[in-house]
Amino acid sequence: MTLAQPALTMPTEAELVARAEAMIPALRTRAEEADRLCRLPTETIRDFQDAGFFKILQPRRYGGYEMDPQTFYAVQMKVAAGCMSSAWVLGVVAVHNWQLALFDARAQEDVWGSDPATLISSSYMPKGKATPVEGGYRVTGHWGFSSGVDHCEWAFLGGQLIDPETGKPDFVTFLIPRKDFTVLPVWDTIGLGATGSHDVTVKDVYVPAYRVHRSKDGFAVTSPGLKVNDAPLFKLPFGQVFVRAVSSSSIGALQGALDIYRDAGAKRVSHNDASSAAQDPATQELIAETAAAIDEMKATLNRNFDHLNACARTGQAAEVETRLTFRYQSAQVSGRCADLISRIFHASGAEGIFRGRPIARIFCDIHAGRTHVANNPAKVGRNFGNVLLGAPNADSFI
Repeated sequence: MTLAQPALTMPTEAELVARAEAMIPALRTRAEEADRLCRLPTETIRDFQDAGFFKILQPRRYGGYEMDPQTFYAVQMKVAAGCMSSAWVLGVVAVHNWQLALFDARAQEDVWGSDPATLISSSYMPKGKATPVEGGYRVTGHWGFSSGVDHCEWAFLGGQLIDPETGKPDFVTFLIPRKDFTVLPVWDTIGLGATGSHDVTVKDVYVPAYRVHRSKDGFAVTSPGLKVNDAPLFKLPFGQVFVRAVSSSSIGALQGALDIYRDAGAKRVSHNDASSAAQDPATQELIAETAAAIDEMKATLNRNFDHLNACARTGQAAEVETRLTFRYQSAQVSGRCADLISRIFHASGAEGIFRGRPIARIFCDIHAGRTHVANNPAKVGRNFGNVLLGAPNADSFI
């Protein structure tokens, strides 16, 4: 039985963003040590819990806020201005609270029945080998890049099953408890070091069928969890919600870099000719271009979800071409941010190359985030362009 939840005092988006902004100094202070330890401090996860960030996309029946995704991404981007690793973990872990709402009600109860604050990590690589057995599957596999796993008691792990209707492979997510998987501490990287995105292994573990979520249900908005979580939030396409959780932190991190660069530029004087950086036309243009790009990327994100939310509220499906457009725009974000942070890094001069300097860390973090498969626009763009030329859509992750 779902635990009875006390009446919630719902924060506003402005209040949540203000809480995130107040954390920026602490996040910046913790960043270097977190990178060294290859994991977020427990204090950071506790701060996120206390601020209600993990509740933003969580169902109300388990104490969540069920707010629009724009609110969540606004909070994530503000956190990223202090520490992109912290925002990355917040993004992927908190969005799992939204995905769990799509699972069968029994799976939701398994995770949140005794503690609605329980967190879930993931690796969606289709590495799981599943053997059908009575009532479910025996699963074995080895997955990489499970961000924030040190702080989570369950994991979403990817695999493939044969769709009984089409006979073709279908991507699925298995929900597996901590007692049934092993964490291999392999994470040691030049960027996003504090995300603790370690490997996870599972050996011949039973997973009941109700703890499996099919990608085709996420694409078609026919997930079993909609029987108990019928708010428009949960009628959004899975591919649209998840990809923004791994691209939006780059926007926030770029904003953090811009803030630091502006502050330094206002004071910096060249050692060579005593000229002021603030009077340098190239500096002025770079600051303007970066600020405008950040504003544009945020505006696009909010416009896209305004459209998707409107479709969900009216029960209409967004057109495939529209979903492809939005998916491609998300995939472009990391590359645009990487190009701009590269220019800021170079414009910062020799002062920016020392270990521990914020600009250097942000440079590495944004470039690391760009390597996520969801942030690679090439494959997405080819499919999108092909559809625009009259071919059928070949991607269900939209």
